[in-house]
Amino acid sequence: MARMHDASDAIKSVTRSSGLHPQPLSDDAMARVAPLLGRAEARLIDIYRLISQGQHREALSQAERLVRDHPNFHLAHLVHGDLLSLQVRPVRQLGDVPDTTAIAAAQQLAVLRDESRRRLLALTERPPEGAVPSQFLSLASLSRHAIAVDASRSRLYLFENQTPSGGTNGLLAAPPRLKLLGDFYISVGLSGIEKEIEGDKRTPLGVYYITSNLHPDSLPDLYGVGALPINYPNPLDLQRGKTGSGIWLHGTPREQFVRAPQASDGCVVLSNPDLERLLSTVQIRTTPVVIAAELQWVQPEELDAERRAFESALASWKEAKSTGQSERLSAFYSSKLLAGSGSSGGRPEVGPESAKGVKAVDIKDVSVLRWQDQQDTMVVTFGEVPQGQSRGVTRRQYWARESDQWKIFHEGTP
Repeated sequence: MARMHDASDAIKSVTRSSGLHPQPLSDDAMARVAPLLGRAEARLIDIYRLISQGQHREALSQAERLVRDHPNFHLAHLVHGDLLSLQVRPVRQLGDVPDTTAIAAAQQLAVLRDESRRRLLALTERPPEGAVPSQFLSLASLSRHAIAVDASRSRLYLFENQTPSGGTNGLLAAPPRLKLLGDFYISVGLSGIEKEIEGDKRTPLGVYYITSNLHPDSLPDLYGVGALPINYPNPLDLQRGKTGSGIWLHGTPREQFVRAPQASDGCVVLSNPDLERLLSTVQIRTTPVVIAAELQWVQPEELDAERRAFESALASWKEAKSTGQSERLSAFYSSKLLAGSGSSGGRPEVGPESAKGVKAVDIKDVSVLRWQDQQDTMVVTFGEVPQGQSRGVTRRQYWARESDQWKIFHEGTP
């Protein structure tokens, strides 16, 4: 345990495709990162820092206070026990208990060690200043906050959207400016990620939005202090035949401070104090939630080419819709259009009759989030207002790249 700081040295020799930068577990680094973490996690990491500096007595004193304040924080108890043991003998590893105890509790020890490793990696590999997850091509000011989940690292990142209003001279806002407000440990599904069917105990991957805020009085103790449901399955999930429902961001029951890295039925689970931070910060319907196997961090300007290319397609769609060019408008819609898209319940009304009385429309407050796996998808949310009017409707479209062209396979209201 006294060599924990060596982990960051090992990371320096590894080139991270995720865009994360190595960072030592130093006093200065902790001072910068601690305000982003949950309070209990920040206290635990500070104990690790003291151990790495050989300040075992101070580490023990802080560990005693931590387990007193959070008696259900199992990892903190394990570290506290090791520090007690360190007073009389060397400690070989985290959870250095007698061999007979280790055998009996092998699975629980392995889970706690994995949790500890993930928490440390979150401190020793950090997003560069100003970097954003690559999914955020454009974020309108109406989305005051955003969330991104990295399942590989058991982390949830909470952002404040500071993108300048007004944007560029085009349809899309300026390059996204996201301020990192929170960096929290989370658990995902017992069977991992990439949810496919109901009951598979996996967490879905994709771009979602928070749909409601559930009060704890209406929930069993399992969900802790509340829950934030998301819109799984979204239209892309439905196109792929995925099933299931009830995917939430939620808290933990009373007897647990946090859950193992993979322990839920498919939801994203936070400690109750961390979830309370989300509940008091984010808004329903306008807060996007990206859940990725591994986030890729980039500087906003690196997304300019992709943003401009898609903006051109969106502008062409807007022009065709505004001028009633039915054949041209129809060309923007995929043959795989989902049932339920558009005003006709199937393919949108783009025939000659629908062109009569066409009014030009303005598009404002456009957010574009990109999802890339075996298919390249854009999730586009915007306000559509007929020219000359002050009010309109909010629309959400799902575009997919087909033969190097962007096509809409679903559109509707959120």
